[in-house]
Amino acid sequence: MAACVAGERLRDISTPTTSDRGGKKLTDLPTEVLEHILCFPALKHVDVCNVSRCCQRLHDVCHGRGKVWGHQYKLRWPRLQRFYPQNESCDWLREYKTRHRVGIQIRRTVESISKRFFTEVPCIGQVLGDSFAEIESLGMPEHFCEDELLFILRADKRKSLTLKYYARKILYFLRQQNILRSLKNFLEQPKEQQSALAGAVLVDQYCNPLADITLEGVRAQLDDVVDKVKKTLRLKNASHPSLRSPPGLPLEDFELQRQVFCALNSVLYEQLQYKGDQSDYYNPLNSYMQQVLQRRKGIPISLSILYMTLAQSLGVTLEPVNFPSHFLLRWRQKPRGSEDIYDFVYIDAFGKGKQLTAKECEYLIGHQATADAYAAIGTAEVLLRMVGNLLNIGKRGEGNEKSYQLLRDTLDLYLTLNPDNVTYLLLQARLYFHLGIWPEKVLDILQHIQALDPSQHVAVGYLVQHTLEHIQHKKHPAQPEVKTRGAPEHLDVRYSVGLVMKHKRSGYNCVVYGWDPRCTMSQEWITTMRVQQLAHGAQQPFYNVLVQDGTCRYAAQENLEPHACPLEIAHPEVGRYFCEFADTHYVANEELRSRYPGDTEETAATAQDLYRDLQQATPT
Repeated sequence: MAACVAGERLRDISTPTTSDRGGKKLTDLPTEVLEHILCFPALKHVDVCNVSRCCQRLHDVCHGRGKVWGHQYKLRWPRLQRFYPQNESCDWLREYKTRHRVGIQIRRTVESISKRFFTEVPCIGQVLGDSFAEIESLGMPEHFCEDELLFILRADKRKSLTLKYYARKILYFLRQQNILRSLKNFLEQPKEQQSALAGAVLVDQYCNPLADITLEGVRAQLDDVVDKVKKTLRLKNASHPSLRSPPGLPLEDFELQRQVFCALNSVLYEQLQYKGDQSDYYNPLNSYMQQVLQRRKGIPISLSILYMTLAQSLGVTLEPVNFPSHFLLRWRQKPRGSEDIYDFVYIDAFGKGKQLTAKECEYLIGHQATADAYAAIGTAEVLLRMVGNLLNIGKRGEGNEKSYQLLRDTLDLYLTLNPDNVTYLLLQARLYFHLGIWPEKVLDILQHIQALDPSQHVAVGYLVQHTLEHIQHKKHPAQPEVKTRGAPEHLDVRYSVGLVMKHKRSGYNCVVYGWDPRCTMSQEWITTMRVQQLAHGAQQPFYNVLVQDGTCRYAAQENLEPHACPLEIAHPEVGRYFCEFADTHYVANEELRSRYPGDTEETAATAQDLYRDLQQATPT
């Protein structure tokens, strides 16, 4: 309405009447003044559209490449400004229309996913994978898609939880696909141009695609360390060549290189307190460069990449050594040409930069090593070792969402680096089969395995048969059970989905997302969990709950009670089931509501009765 009124007013002003033919009109103002007026913050794109229809003069002022539409674009999507060079001419109206259209399509796609992929029981390691292909098939600029997903994620944190849940998954997938393309391009570069640091950052980005990790940011932090090393070096040798510009010129003199090591060790291990993480060695954070810099601890390979990059910035060339069980660096002590292992000093970045002889390296692993173990390796081999470490952490995980996610991510990375590794291809196929995800991709992997190694036909045949059965089952899914509160068998069910609860014995906070009138778990589970020791045993309602610590549990009714002061449950799966946190309870989304049709009203009424005093005390 405001836009229409504004347009009508401008139309009146721009059209002269008989009585004021000799007077000034709005359209007589200079273009710069009109642009300034039309860039008033209160005006929206609808207003500008209406104004541009008033007359030819105003239409020309609001042309696509002009200031007015540029202002509208920047006002609505400020995060996209970095994609447009300052002095470059741009058709802002066309960009505005494209971005607006992408936003509508992305939102529609995200809203549709819950209906297609909702399952009442959490699927460990669920991937929506191929469904995201429709996002990519939009053919729109990738940064437009990402900007809309970020817009969804940054809205009111208590609202649109289901929309945010799937927007996060899509953003995770899209960013990973982009990083994977960057890694492939990286590996196609000449080997001498491949930086171990750049490769390690790509690994970090792929495993943590929603984090703000950039190579520029990591390098800036390392530049700060280099500056500190130079200050220390200046105290020892004010004329040291590493202090001059340009930085990184190779030093030939071994004594000057030794001085760099002394200063580097002093800053890195004494001043900044970097260290090898002995107590939590298998924490994946020790392999992520951003986390290594923040936590100042890591494992041999991540600390070696850090040490090698810093040394190179100061003019000292070090080579990575894929030593068994303990990654090392080597420093050449004699002119190039000799590859005798005794012509090198080996540096243990995990051991505070200690310098070792070839014989002393064997003490690290407790047995003799062949000459091959001391050979220098390229960047691709460094990344294989780093990804292999993470992959082993994923394999030894506890079978939870995090370990499956790590295993999936590192398998993707490993097979990008080494695409014909049959062992890991088979592991990837088995993982996807076990999780019940991407059956079509499983068939592609199995076909590739069969072509590489026909001797795997037994394992491949078994997985092909059961994967085809899975695909057939997906075409005719079983209808979900609907549980109505009024049914006679459900009369003992006291609580409803969306209520925030507390476990009487364990003390954890949780939210109910499902229930059964009796325990439905196996007899083995009932025995293991000592259900028979409960007052009502297995013959009482049991509830599926999302717990504050990120786990999903199955709790007996007698062990649960409504939380005295309900709070948000920071569980990654909350958005799968609920669309909103309404201060005292969660509101079930459309899919969960269809499974428990009477629970939404029951939860709202229960919350009102339980927390009436709390609601009255809350300021408006």
